[in-house]
This record gives sequence, structure tokens and C-alpha cells, in this order.
Amino acid sequence: MNFELTSHAEEELARRGIPKGLLDELLAAPQQVVPAYGDMKAYQSQVDFGGGRMYLLRAIVSEREGSAIVVTVYRTSRISKYWREQ
Repeated sequence: MNFELTSHAEEELARRGIPKGLLDELLAAPQQVVPAYGDMKAYQSQVDFGGGRMYLLRAIVSEREGSAIVVTVYRTSRISKYWREQ
């Protein structure tokens, strides 16, 4: 599936210092895809951003009729808040 980024998502990548390559890896092979806001989905994976500290990288994605738009992207240290045991 091809993913488009909103201008907001591109701004958040830069502002939060998230490498675009990490986002690409997340979208290609997320560890989890869980329901998010409304009809959107959260693609998420646990990632080491350096220093051995794990973060949850999340991309909020709107999927409609074959298109996927990344609305925003962020990382959080509050993994247990969002992680779903399967």
C-alpha cells in the first residue's frame, strides 16, 4: 500500500526528530495495527531511538478506498498506554 503524508505529519517528523526511514519501516511492517480515533488506525512498533531506551513509534493513518494518508506521527515512552497484548 502506498502512504501519503499530510503536511502536518511531515512537520511532526521534523519537529520531533523522527527519521523518515523509521516511519517508512513502521508503515512497511508495523508490530501492531490498532484502532485509533474515529475510523483511523494506529500503526505502531517499539523502537530503540538510541541509548537503550525504548519508545513506541505511532503513525495515525486514515485508510479509505485503497489510499492511506498518514495524519500524524509521534513517539512516546508510555508504551503500556497504547500497546495491546495479542
